[in-house]
Amino acid sequence: MWFIDGRIKREQVIHAFFACLIAWLIAFAIKHFFPTIRPFMLNGGETDVILRPTDGAFPSEHTVLAFALAITIFMHDKKIGWWFLVSALIIGVARIIANVHYPVDVIGGAFLGTIMAVIVEKAHLKT
Repeated sequence: MWFIDGRIKREQVIHAFFACLIAWLIAFAIKHFFPTIRPFMLNGGETDVILRPTDGAFPSEHTVLAFALAITIFMHDKKIGWWFLVSALIIGVARIIANVHYPVDVIGGAFLGTIMAVIVEKAHLKT
């Protein structure tokens, strides 16, 4: 939307980029240093994803990224932000339904993504 119609300001794109990047790096570090078993590994069930993840379950990186983006957009534009928040929630629930995350993984991911979006917004990186 930034390139197409200019409704999204460059500042918002930079905030979203850094919020997602920092949140993802933290999630990656947590998964690396504190690996947790995934539901399908414990219950022997199938996953509803194309590639079976082999890393730790906590936190859900998909949810981390979705919430970092959604919260950043919400803080800049509430009307569009609500759609992104609903989409982020659907992503988190889908990861649970797909048998690759526990609810706590998704809640942790949502929390981490939200916190990083707020921190980056408060740092107010101007362009």
